[in-house]
Amino acid sequence: MNIVLIVFDSLRKDCIGFYGKPFWGKVFTPHLDTFAQESIVFTSAFPESLPTLPARRALYTGKRTYPFINGDFRLKGDFVGAAGWGPIPEDQPTVAELLRESGYRTALISDVYHMFKPSKNFWRGFDQWTFLRGQETDPARSGPRLTQEEIDRWLPKQLQTEGSIRFIQQCIMNMHDRWTNEEEFFAPRVFREATKWLQQNQDAEKFFLVVESFDPHEPWIVPPYYRKLYLKENGPEQIKSGYSEQQLGMYLLKRTQANYSGEVTMCDRWFGFFIESMKLMGLLDTSIVIVTADHGHSIGDRSYMGKRGYPSMPEVYEIPLMIRFPGAKYKGKICDTFVQHHDIAVEILRLAKLKLEVSLDGITFLEKALKNQPIRDHVTVGWGPNPTVITDQWWLNFKMDMTGILLYKRKGKDAFKKNYASQYPEIAKKLMDIAIKDAGGSFPQWLIELARKQMDAPGCSDLAARKE
Repeated sequence: MNIVLIVFDSLRKDCIGFYGKPFWGKVFTPHLDTFAQESIVFTSAFPESLPTLPARRALYTGKRTYPFINGDFRLKGDFVGAAGWGPIPEDQPTVAELLRESGYRTALISDVYHMFKPSKNFWRGFDQWTFLRGQETDPARSGPRLTQEEIDRWLPKQLQTEGSIRFIQQCIMNMHDRWTNEEEFFAPRVFREATKWLQQNQDAEKFFLVVESFDPHEPWIVPPYYRKLYLKENGPEQIKSGYSEQQLGMYLLKRTQANYSGEVTMCDRWFGFFIESMKLMGLLDTSIVIVTADHGHSIGDRSYMGKRGYPSMPEVYEIPLMIRFPGAKYKGKICDTFVQHHDIAVEILRLAKLKLEVSLDGITFLEKALKNQPIRDHVTVGWGPNPTVITDQWWLNFKMDMTGILLYKRKGKDAFKKNYASQYPEIAKKLMDIAIKDAGGSFPQWLIELARKQMDAPGCSDLAARKE
């Protein structure tokens, strides 16, 4: 049986039409919606740790990254984006390595440039790995440099800082000469390259293909016709987050939401191209296809623009998870079982019928999910010094120095509107104890100190600049 794992970066669950819609309105995802209708759909899926690289460490290994005991990296050639922002530990075998050893042909097609920076090793175990250059601040091009007029076009004055200008400068340089051809945008390139791999490897007895699309991560640059699906009004451009309370004004906020929505729709279109290609090659019904994301993104939700670990919120922490079996077996099944990234890794190995000789942290979930049986009663999600514990009823977020306790109701009309920590201290204490237990009994001292310094690491902030 072939296995295909497709991971989108920063794809909000509520922006897939099958799941619902974000607060600003419906996003068009006809291909993902059709895929969902043919799949088992999970409504309570979460990362194991965040953001980009910690999430993939768990997804690629089945091992927990939280509580980041050995996660204080100082690596040349990269900023320190968060606790756990580093390579896959050498003593942890990857899913790709285990599958290759059992006879699978393995491949990784990705434009997630963080995975390929100096000192990273996320391609371990792949017979072929293809890195598509140019996303975000990948130094794919060194010119031509932008004039101030061009910077002003792409970056609102109120967001212009030294760092944000440097970000936009590299992003737009990398897109130079690509504007007139949709196929040269990033998501199309990823799914075209993945399709090419399928064409070139039809002789494989069985394969494991990982397709990593950095889109719809910012910068949200799309051909204008995608943005105009959501906002026809012309005006200033806005393609990135300020990682702060949203102060863009109504038009720029709508522009940002339209650009993000347009990028999701472009991802959907080329995902559809890839799935249709699998179908034409006779591979869709000889393969298990898994679609998920690493996390979401706040785009004006609760007046915030960006992603952050404190306070944690559903629009960032809830992720889509859809699994299609050959012949659309189990289609229409919707499961609310708690599932995390490291569970997906272990489930892939079970589906491949591997006998594991290594100890993994994830739990196989499909057999129980199909019987509506739970595999756990909570999830603990790590992001730097700010754990989050989620149950059916409650959502707890706090700092590892045991301060800043936020206890929200997860469902109902009062969901996320009031902090109940002082009203229900016994519940808050119970959930904090769970976070400590899941961390192995204690938190790393370096993260406790980080919490005391009130360094919350929003997004992929550079922790290397913190005072020691």
